[in-house]
Amino acid sequence: MKSRFRLAVLGAGRAGMVHARNAAGSVPGAELACVVDADPVVGHKAGDELGVDVFPNLEEALSGAGFDGVVITAPTFAHPELAVLAAEAGKHVFCEKPMALSLADCDAMAAAADKAGVVFQVGFVRRFQPEFAEAKARIEAGEIGTPMVVKSLTRGPGLPPVWAHDLRRSNGMLAEVNSHDFDCVRWLMGSDIERVYAETANFKGADRGVTAADFYDNAVVSLRFVAGSIGTIDGTCPADYGYDARAEVLGTEGLLVVGDNRAVPVLEIRTRGLGEAPTWSSWPQRFEPGYRAELAGFVQAATNGTAPLVGAADGRAAVAAVIAANTSWLEGRPVTVASPAALR
Repeated sequence: MKSRFRLAVLGAGRAGMVHARNAAGSVPGAELACVVDADPVVGHKAGDELGVDVFPNLEEALSGAGFDGVVITAPTFAHPELAVLAAEAGKHVFCEKPMALSLADCDAMAAAADKAGVVFQVGFVRRFQPEFAEAKARIEAGEIGTPMVVKSLTRGPGLPPVWAHDLRRSNGMLAEVNSHDFDCVRWLMGSDIERVYAETANFKGADRGVTAADFYDNAVVSLRFVAGSIGTIDGTCPADYGYDARAEVLGTEGLLVVGDNRAVPVLEIRTRGLGEAPTWSSWPQRFEPGYRAELAGFVQAATNGTAPLVGAADGRAAVAAVIAANTSWLEGRPVTVASPAALR
C-alpha cells in the first residue's frame, strides 16, 4: 500500500493553520508530519490542536521528523532561505504568495528546486477556487471571445501583520494583498503584464497606530498586457466591511463576472455581514474549497512528478509586477514590467 505524502508546515499563523488543518484531514493522500514555528507558544498551540510534533526551525525538523514536502507560510522575507534549504534536502516545496521580495530571490528558489528535481508550487489559491477555474475554462473555450478588459479586486477586513507595514520587508499591500490579483489577471487574460501605473492612498493607518514610512491602505493599478488588452487592480486593507475578492473579464463577445453580482440599484455593505447584504468575514471562509484543492494539487504533482498548476515562473511574474507597481507609485510614472516570464 502506498504511503501518504507527509507535509511539514513552516509557520503556524493564520495561513499556516489553514494549510495544516487541511493537511491533517482534508486532502486525500496527505498527512501532516509536523509544524515549525520560532514562537514556542504559537507552535505548541498548533501542535496540541493537531497532534503533531513541533520544531523551532526547519533544520531541527529535517533532523527530527520524516516528511516529503514543506508548506512555507512564514513572512515573505523568510521564504528564500526556507525554500532553498528544503529543496536542497530533497523536499518538495509549496510556497505561499508572495514568492519573495526580489526577482533574484525568485530565481534562486526556482534554481534550487530545479537542481534538486523537486516540485515548486506557489500558493495562488484563486486558480483552484471553483468559480475562478470555471471562468478560466470559459475564456479558453472562447465563450466571451477575445478578452479585452479585466478588473480584479481584493479587500481585506483588517490590517496586515506589523512586519508587512514596512515596504522593505514586505513590498507593501500590493504584494501581501494584491499578489493574488496580479497572478489572477495574468492567468485569466493569458498574457503577461507589460506596463503598470499605480496610485496609493493612506486613510486609516495613522488612526490605527501605523508609523511605518510609505505605508498605504488603498491602491489602484492600471495594467497593459503584452497581448494588447488592458485592466485594473484595486486593493484596500483594512476595508472593515469584510473580505471581498471579485473579478470581471470583458471579451469581444461577452462578459464574465466572478463573484456576487446583485441586480440592485444601490447596495450597502457594512461591518462583517451587516447592512443590506451579507459578505464573507475572512479569506479562509471565502476560499475554503480553493485552499483544499491547491494543497491537493501540490501533493498530486509531487507524488506523480508532474508540473504544478502554479509554478515558480508564475510566482516570479507576480513579484515583477508588484515591484514595477511600487516603482510607479513612488516615482509617479508608468513603469514597464521587467523580464516577464513566459506564460505557462
